[in-house]
Amino acid sequence: MINWKIRFKNPLFISQLLLSFIVPILGYFGLTAQDITTWASLFSLLVDALSNPYVVVLVIISVWNAVTDPTTRGVKDSNLAKQYEFLKK
Repeated sequence: MINWKIRFKNPLFISQLLLSFIVPILGYFGLTAQDITTWASLFSLLVDALSNPYVVVLVIISVWNAVTDPTTRGVKDSNLAKQYEFLKK
């Protein structure tokens, strides 16, 4: 079990999750963020990425790495992290 409520309050987790989608797609197609200059080019890139099984697998692996906690066994938070109601400062 993962404490999603707390994770989504953490800006670092949100940025990790966003980058886990963006970086594999841009990297596969050899692009940088500056290359996406119109909404049409963004939507075209997303369609191309979703139609390519290899890119989809790269994104899934990247998201998996962003979500899992390497300090616990399996896909879950530690017992302590499950009890958090607020981000630790």
